[in-house]
Amino acid sequence: MIGARLKQARLLAGMTQRELASALGENGLKITAAAISKYENEKSYPSAQFMLRASGVLGVPSSYLLHQPLVSVKWTAFRRHSGSGKKRQEAVKAYASDLAELQVELHSALYPNSPPNLPEPAKATDYGDVEKIAAKLRAAWDVGNRPLDNLVQTAEDHGVIVISWDDDSGRFDGLSGWCGKYPVTVINANRSSDRLRFNLAHEIGHLVMDTSQAVEDEEDLAHRFAAALLVPEEHAFRELGRERRQLDWGELKMLKRKYGLSMAAWIRRARDLKIISEHHYKNLNIELSSFGWRTREPVEYLGDEEPIQLKQMIQRAVAEGLVSLDRMTRIGVDFWEPEKERHDSEHLTVYDLLAMPEDERKAVIARAFELAANEDFEEFEAYEIYDDYIEELDDETTESSK
Repeated sequence: MIGARLKQARLLAGMTQRELASALGENGLKITAAAISKYENEKSYPSAQFMLRASGVLGVPSSYLLHQPLVSVKWTAFRRHSGSGKKRQEAVKAYASDLAELQVELHSALYPNSPPNLPEPAKATDYGDVEKIAAKLRAAWDVGNRPLDNLVQTAEDHGVIVISWDDDSGRFDGLSGWCGKYPVTVINANRSSDRLRFNLAHEIGHLVMDTSQAVEDEEDLAHRFAAALLVPEEHAFRELGRERRQLDWGELKMLKRKYGLSMAAWIRRARDLKIISEHHYKNLNIELSSFGWRTREPVEYLGDEEPIQLKQMIQRAVAEGLVSLDRMTRIGVDFWEPEKERHDSEHLTVYDLLAMPEDERKAVIARAFELAANEDFEEFEAYEIYDDYIEELDDETTESSK
């Protein structure tokens, strides 16, 4: 019980067992990494002194370490990046697991009769299957024949947990998994709206596709799914026609603003659907690079893509001071600044809620629901998929330029 929480708090702080042992030593408690490993694996149990010192070093209330997570996340897709180390990956997973745990409990209490609306994973062996699966999801979500103006909120409305993570290193691409029956995705908040949308669609693709027998690369299939979800075949044919000799840059700018899919991804979509030839596709990408639009395109998608579901649910628990609004709006900072005090005597933080016994926690949440007030939330900030989808264009551009 203690071991699971101790490991989660340590990973959340971005520390190895050896680093935690060293930090505890600097705080007057001599202990080995081997001993911490035994604690985490429930092979021995820590002293009260260890619990107090460890909670201080890790920046969590000591009570947080006393109760095991009620649910856990089974991560099914973590896009690897050459610069993304294991420690960083584990920290992201721990962060997202904490938020997913709270969100699942809040959602279960508030919407007990509203299970997630996501089709069962369907076999995707080739690109044709992917197009059909994307169309099936759009039908399940009843989005009709219109562009998806806000993919994040559409996904949240159908029970997908969307967690945003602000990272400017470019070393984390995306994350998805399951928390019981709830689909969980993590996206990078430090991306343009069109890239964020593509990243989220990519992760959703991992959740609704069974690629175990695929003849194509799993990531390529998820890329294709993302494009198909945002711009279905019939939309692309309606906007571009079925065969084109040329695409106009002004046309691509307008389509980006309308559909929230980048100009580069539109070019790729047109190639994939054989609307344009391979030759024209390569020429367009050479031009894209020569204009300097590979890193920043000349127009932005102006849609608002930000998770709000957790904010709305916590808002109801903020009523009458049961949970500190200030703490909630700063959760993204607090999780990554363990030296800051997170616990006070007047309010409850996310950690305090997670640390409570299940019955007590449910009672607090239930009371908060009864006292709910309609107040506006402050901004809440809780990773990139997109580059791989078009990075092959760089290689193709280079080859074509030789």
